[in-house]
Amino acid sequence: MWKTVLKRVLMMIPQMFLLSVIVFLLAKAMPGDPFSGLIAPGTDPAQIERLRELAGLNDPWWQQYLRWMGNALHGDFGVSFVLKQPVSRVMGDRIGNTLWLSLMTTIILYIVGIWMGMVAARNEGKWQDKVLLIYNSITYGIPPFIIYLFAIFIFGYTLRWFPTGGTVDVNASGFFGVLFSKIYHMILPAVTMALLGTVTIFTYIRTGILDEQVQDYVRTARAKGVSENVIFKKHILRNALLPIAANLGFTITGLLSGAIFAETIFGYPGIGQLFTSSIVQRDYPMLTTLILFSGILALIGSLLSDIIMAWVDPRIRID
Repeated sequence: MWKTVLKRVLMMIPQMFLLSVIVFLLAKAMPGDPFSGLIAPGTDPAQIERLRELAGLNDPWWQQYLRWMGNALHGDFGVSFVLKQPVSRVMGDRIGNTLWLSLMTTIILYIVGIWMGMVAARNEGKWQDKVLLIYNSITYGIPPFIIYLFAIFIFGYTLRWFPTGGTVDVNASGFFGVLFSKIYHMILPAVTMALLGTVTIFTYIRTGILDEQVQDYVRTARAKGVSENVIFKKHILRNALLPIAANLGFTITGLLSGAIFAETIFGYPGIGQLFTSSIVQRDYPMLTTLILFSGILALIGSLLSDIIMAWVDPRIRID
């Protein structure tokens, strides 16, 4: 198995190279540049041109790419045009916030999604099943940012149950005080994102349980007098969990790459919020690094999902 994993990792190298070229060209194709906003009445255009020249923006694209990629291989992703700090340092400060938010969101998402799927499947055709089907259909069809705005308006501004920005209270002190404050700031965005993202987990579990409970091995176990609880927990549910186990890798890496709308609307300083600000401010070094980071996470998510599937089900092997 590990030899196959190594082969998959080696196959990711040309994929990452192609991804880096595409990301760089797309970023360069965006109109304007970071110095366009400096052109104002009274500003010498020659000064703006000197700034572009010093930043290397007038060089051929392939020279800019090779320079950027060579530095990136040494851990240097350039300096943010806007924040005037190394890109790696800024991302290092933000990645921890997104990591903890993604972890909390994933835990809530899987707990709620699995519970919904189990309730719906065991009450097929009844009101519980219909309510949960309607709920997941509605949450799947509504644009997430609308719910985010309602959530922050109701629970943040109106009821004032949760903070409306940041990751920790300025008055928090001590290890446990800071930890509690961080968790408190993550509750609203994490719960909101999780409740809006249950449709995939819910569908996998509900469909899996309904498919498994009519299999021959289930009928055989019932004929032998095995209790329904044992059949459900040890056989039906276990097999129904396999699809969402495969989806776990994509879920984690997808959330880690940054919930753009959620972090921006909730004022949560993570990778997603940084991505949005980089687009608006034409911060090319930051933007290209973030897109490349997200693409690499997607490739890692695919690999992680294959490994998880092979681990939870010995019958499955990666060929």
